[in-house]
Amino acid sequence: MFSLTPGLVAVICAFILWIFDRKRREPQARAEAHPRVEEDLKDSTDLQQVEEDADDLEESEESVEHIPFLHTRYSEKEMVKRSQEFYELLNKRRSIRFISNEQVPMEVIDNVIKTAGTAPSGAHTEPWTFVVVKDPAVKHQIREVIEEEEEINYMKRMGHRWVADLRKLRTNWIKDYLDTAPVLILIFKQVHGFTANGKKKVHYYNEISVSIACGILLAALQNAGLVTVTTTPLNCGPRLRMLLGRPTHEKLLMLLPVGYPSKEATVPHFTRKPLDQIMVTV
Repeated sequence: MFSLTPGLVAVICAFILWIFDRKRREPQARAEAHPRVEEDLKDSTDLQQVEEDADDLEESEESVEHIPFLHTRYSEKEMVKRSQEFYELLNKRRSIRFISNEQVPMEVIDNVIKTAGTAPSGAHTEPWTFVVVKDPAVKHQIREVIEEEEEINYMKRMGHRWVADLRKLRTNWIKDYLDTAPVLILIFKQVHGFTANGKKKVHYYNEISVSIACGILLAALQNAGLVTVTTTPLNCGPRLRMLLGRPTHEKLLMLLPVGYPSKEATVPHFTRKPLDQIMVTV
């Protein structure tokens, strides 16, 4: 008959304690390996959310008129020329943190945001809101919120490796461009929408859809001769949303300071990966 000796009991107890200690350390290890993700940025398009809200949702339209698609086709020579010129234009795009206070034409801002609004979206829900801030007092309030949180991010939340990786960019929590840029564009994702009768409307893949719109916006700004730097203010979303009077179903995804580069603007001397490192042909 099997019996437990004092030595075997000690081994089993030590093994159990080791398992519990390992479980206790796992969340901390994961937190150190992955920077803190702001709750306000989490995507709310998963199926569980949709099922939970099903009673409040409006049934989608059963039919939409389909019309002929009008397409402009270019010769192969023209296609190559246009694609090369567009690549060369966007290859000049850089993240600029030195932005002049010179005013920009608002018609240009209107046009680039209309361009961003042409982005594809899940079920054509268009889940984006672009908030354009020109008021100097509001811009400064935005800067105060961001710098307060960013100092904490750099000192505590981001971790040593992240901070070290940013040193070559010569960036820190001081964001002068939030005051000097003539325009700030804050892009919010709408985790759901509302129909005319107040029912919730599901916004599928809202974060992916808005991210695509942001990419198109960056291209449109470059095409217009303006500069920006993509910023994702960590842990600032809720405060900035309330400051700008946006509803709770909108979550801040990105902030773009927009303007002309200042005369003293510099950029890191980076190169981009060649085609054979970013494209795979099957």
